[in-house]
Amino acid sequence: MGIFKDLEVNDRIRDREVRVIDVDGKQLGIMPPQEAIKLADQKNLDLVKVSPNANPPVCKIMDYGKYRFDAAKREKDAKKNQKTSELKEIWLSMTIDKHDLETKARQAAKFLKNGDKVKVSIRMRGRQQAFSNHGIDVMERFYELLKDIAVVDKNAHKEGRSILMMLSPIKAAK
Repeated sequence: MGIFKDLEVNDRIRDREVRVIDVDGKQLGIMPPQEAIKLADQKNLDLVKVSPNANPPVCKIMDYGKYRFDAAKREKDAKKNQKTSELKEIWLSMTIDKHDLETKARQAAKFLKNGDKVKVSIRMRGRQQAFSNHGIDVMERFYELLKDIAVVDKNAHKEGRSILMMLSPIKAAK
């Protein structure tokens, strides 16, 4: 939890004077940190430096343990709600039949509806390399089956012995 490494608490505050904010947000003024720590101790709370770059640094009287707990909980909730987009790959062939192409398109549609990007590849072998335009036609037919739910990130292009195309879900493109 990286956000807690930067915070100085109680006796770790070494500044000559600090601006102090009370628990309810009321400013108590500028004072030496020892005096602010005494105020915090009287309330059974901690003095936490919340803005070290201010002049003078700003410290707040708070329950540091509760603050750490709440911050860790917010961070955990944010990670839980975050959707990571993956890159899925679909392999086609230059001689793919219509039905097989539709099956591969259905699989790609599942990936796209799940919010993932899809990399479509065709590996050319031997004499197929002389007819790479046929492979690009296969890619275009594949995209025609998915054009309602996908947008092309990278058009079909030849890269070495492969033909590649990148697709993204439509909602991610907006």
